[in-house]
Amino acid sequence: MAFKVPAGWPVLLLAALLAPTSCGARSSLSLPQPCEQTGEQRACENACGHGEQRCEGGYWHDCEVSRVTRTCSDACGSGIEACTVGIWQGCEVPVAERACTNVCGNGTQKCEHGAWETACTIPPIETPCISACGNGVERCVNGQFFPCNAPPPKPPKLRTTVRDFRDTHPDFEIPLKGLDTSNGDKGMLEAMLGPDDKPVYASRTRTPTTSGKANFDTWYRDVPGINTPLPVSLQLLNSAAQKGLFVYSNRAFFPIDGQGFGNQGRDHNFHFTLEVATEFVYVGGETFSFMGDDDLWVFINRRLALDLGGLHQSLAGTIDLDRDAKKLGITMGQKFALHLFFAERHTTESNFTVETSISDVLSCD
Repeated sequence: MAFKVPAGWPVLLLAALLAPTSCGARSSLSLPQPCEQTGEQRACENACGHGEQRCEGGYWHDCEVSRVTRTCSDACGSGIEACTVGIWQGCEVPVAERACTNVCGNGTQKCEHGAWETACTIPPIETPCISACGNGVERCVNGQFFPCNAPPPKPPKLRTTVRDFRDTHPDFEIPLKGLDTSNGDKGMLEAMLGPDDKPVYASRTRTPTTSGKANFDTWYRDVPGINTPLPVSLQLLNSAAQKGLFVYSNRAFFPIDGQGFGNQGRDHNFHFTLEVATEFVYVGGETFSFMGDDDLWVFINRRLALDLGGLHQSLAGTIDLDRDAKKLGITMGQKFALHLFFAERHTTESNFTVETSISDVLSCD
């Protein structure tokens, strides 16, 4: 049987109609309906609503329905859905934005096509920063923080002067009977270094563990016959537990065994003082911690920052430079002096542990 193709109908429709089908199969396409009078109109409807059909070329054409819309919503908010050619076209919601934060700060997230972005969009942020060895920037990009890229310092090497004493000095190997060695002998020194950058004895007469100003003044000054000065270097190492922290730890701290006046019949030389004088650039966030025995004082900007003076068991103390900046008179980006004074005055132990993020000026390439 011959089939006459109506004028204007797509060739694709004809191909679909003439395609072979299996036994019992039915085409999913409906055949055009014939009509008699060209230009005739009739009511019709589709998924979009009610409309009109026109008769042209002997067949009724598609139902024409005025464009209609309805409200809709998705994860991005409310929008409009339109219906054309008998099909609802999907919800169209304007691009939405909301505030968000990540480690870089405050930004925005966009919502498109029914889904919120997983990332928080924040423009790259660069903040000037410094290390003890120079200037750099801290960057934050795509929610990832990159630390200051200023040149890092090397672990510092403390260049010290160790002065050896005989055990007959009035302030060394004193009797411990009746002494409270649990908390030391604090308040022994003035709060400021003297004009020669040496500690100033505060008491007018003596303290429980010292015999007076005259004898104390020999601790950190070269006095022939009373002490013997010896140069000793203490190399700090990078902490395995915390980046940027430098450590020197010695639970048997006897740096001048067999030197100076010798061990005086003991396994170790127990009677000496140690002095450090250096400079550092305060960059912010630095700390200094000490644990040991016996006396230990730290002066920053020539002001007393840590007092662990006296004959005592192993004691610990920490300086937080940010917390104590006002008291110490320090400001970030400036160079300041650091003085450390230590004394080992009695048998039978000597402990010396320093943990610090302070880098002296000699730690830079």
